[in-house]
Amino acid sequence: MICNAYEEDIKHKEDQLAIQYLPAVKAMAYRLKERLPSSIDFMDLSAIGTEELIKLARRYDESLNDSFWGYAKKRVYGAMLDYLRSLDILSRASRKLVKAIDYAIEEYRLLHDEEPNDEELAKILDESVEKVREARIASSIYTVMPLQDQLQVGDEGAALAQIEKEELIDVIKNVLSNYNEREQLIIQLYYFEELTLKEISEVLSITESRISQIHKSVIQKIKESIGA
Repeated sequence: MICNAYEEDIKHKEDQLAIQYLPAVKAMAYRLKERLPSSIDFMDLSAIGTEELIKLARRYDESLNDSFWGYAKKRVYGAMLDYLRSLDILSRASRKLVKAIDYAIEEYRLLHDEEPNDEELAKILDESVEKVREARIASSIYTVMPLQDQLQVGDEGAALAQIEKEELIDVIKNVLSNYNEREQLIIQLYYFEELTLKEISEVLSITESRISQIHKSVIQKIKESIGA
């Protein structure tokens, strides 16, 4: 009886610990959702994060980690990214079409100084609007993933597997050194400060399409640098 009461008390404390940080999880889900297409539901991200938070609270050992949120933050965010990976978006949008869209956008921008909409891209590529929209959603989801994930999309994964993490970091630094300070700041704000394209646009007075263009250019040059 005493043992059961003790176990209930421990469980209550663990659940209270999780409840304390629920607002932080919801804020994290909201920030991530801001960077994703409308097809991704905020409630799904929040639920995944909350589930992971509860699991972490129930196995948290304060003697090993003096800050619960410091211990849980990366794991909760990682669970949300794992959920996005589980959507298996690349099986619904061919890699070839994603690349063709990126190329068509660049060509269109050179001629018209703006980005084409889905209908215009469908006409250029002789594809259905639905397929184009699906491929662009897949591409936009992957832009919130860590660089390591983005570099493993498609056939490039094999090339990436051949280099060490330290070497990859050097490659990224070398690629970024060829961009001006403002363009480097864009990558910094997007990946490390986790600002949305809209927020970066407002801070630096650069269009969202230009920010997206720089981002894709950096990813492509890193792939080329590792021989992908």
